[in-house]
Amino acid sequence: MTNAWKQIHRMKRFSIGPMTTPEYNDWWDRRINDNIPKPSHENSQLIKEHLRVVPSELEIMKQDFERRNTELKKKIEQMEEEKMNLRLDADVQKLEAKTLRKGKAKAEEDLDSLKAYYKKLLLPMRTAGLEKNFREVARRDSRRKEQGR
Repeated sequence: MTNAWKQIHRMKRFSIGPMTTPEYNDWWDRRINDNIPKPSHENSQLIKEHLRVVPSELEIMKQDFERRNTELKKKIEQMEEEKMNLRLDADVQKLEAKTLRKGKAKAEEDLDSLKAYYKKLLLPMRTAGLEKNFREVARRDSRRKEQGR
């Protein structure tokens, strides 16, 4: 309603423009300027606060999301590095187990060959009656080795 009234009076002013007095023009200028806030020392702080940019909820959520995203990326990188280290450890342990199995197999083969050799040597000794002497010599050798340690 007030806009319609202002529009009518403005139209009259434009149509009657040259007939207005200088006092009326001064009054009109003051009236317009009264509606514009003038900067003062007290209001300057309020204007600065008013003009300060306040982030919206969406911007805050976006910043939180980006921060969380970077944290998760770092965790993923750490986990991938740890995964790689664990794979390397597993590979090393597999190789060690393989070498131990080979060593065990070699030791078992050597033991079997020594048993066979012992049986071959033992048979002629039994026939010759030297079995007791052989065992005594073996005991002496084992005692000497223990004393030497």
